[in-house]
Amino acid sequence: MTNSVKACLFDLDGVLVDTAKYHYLAWKRLAEELGFAFTEQDNERLKGVSRMASLDILLSIGGISLEEAARLELAERKNNWYVDMISKMDRSEILPGALEFLQECRNNGIKVALGSASKNAMTILNNTGLTPYFDAIVDGTKTSAAKPDPEVFTLGAAELGVSPEECIVFEDAEAGIEAAARAGMRSIGIGSEETLGEANLVIPSLEHMSYRRLSELQA
Repeated sequence: MTNSVKACLFDLDGVLVDTAKYHYLAWKRLAEELGFAFTEQDNERLKGVSRMASLDILLSIGGISLEEAARLELAERKNNWYVDMISKMDRSEILPGALEFLQECRNNGIKVALGSASKNAMTILNNTGLTPYFDAIVDGTKTSAAKPDPEVFTLGAAELGVSPEECIVFEDAEAGIEAAARAGMRSIGIGSEETLGEANLVIPSLEHMSYRRLSELQA
């Protein structure tokens, strides 16, 4: 990583906050209503994927084919359950190390953007008090293409006024790591080396990241 880092772009679910469990519970409830089981292993396939693409994966697991109107109704039902759960979130659900690293970035002149497929990102950011830490917020309401398409990250870089090679993306999903690469950005995977091996660096959580380490990576 030889190019100067001017911006950090963060996925939301699984990187900054723990909302993955709520997605899983809502999708699991939907699957059960449709008459089939949906496991945590199945849920791994939905990481970093848009709502409708996630629904399509779930329906394929259940061997169900539906018309567009029925698919939209199911996606809305799942989302209503999810929104009800995240409306009760607070700062306690910010993942370890996230707040500290966001503050370090801002203190050291590193621009910060959100790059999330979630259409509920603002609800989560506001409820957890994270909104003021971001210079730009790109979420599912601003994008038309889901990861691994790079749109969410290229828009983030444009809003920050930086070039892709000056950005580092923090992601917990394979689709997000691929999106970063396709955007011409470097990436740091949050999770396991086994699933995020294509990232430039993999760490267990943002507890293992600091401005000093970020500086060392670009030396």
